Amino acid sequence: MANIDSNVGPDTDAERDGLDLSDAERAALHDLQLSIEHVHRAYGTLLEFHHELGHAMDHMSDAEDHLRTADHEEWANELRDDHLPAGAISDQWTFELVEEFSAEFLDEVDAFEESVREELADGLDHVTERRQKRHLRERAKRDE
Repeated sequence: MANIDSNVGPDTDAERDGLDLSDAERAALHDLQLSIEHVHRAYGTLLEFHHELGHAMDHMSDAEDHLRTADHEEWANELRDDHLPAGAISDQWTFELVEEFSAEFLDEVDAFEESVREELADGLDHVTERRQKRHLRERAKRDE
């Protein structure tokens, strides 16, 4: 487990970030980190879409039952036969979109970012933020 007090122990930023990175390498790592965070946010949005559409389908199913109760068999049958079994996009159901996004994009870009970070920064995450934290703390100590 990482040390919570950043001024104590071997996991301090100053000791871990002895990285000899060019400005371009630091910028690339930072942009990759931000891109991964946005990919994960997009995945969360896709999961939310999946859940919301699932709730919508539940209500459509309820509407089918109510239409039958109200003797509107033709509309109830249309819901049952055409709309409820239909996929959300190109005949794919949202769970399939979630699975495909996860397996064919999310996992791959996560692995790519991790391999670049491992090679350039010994696996250290958030190198730009760590550097900024260190600089701000050093500046605060100088001004005391």
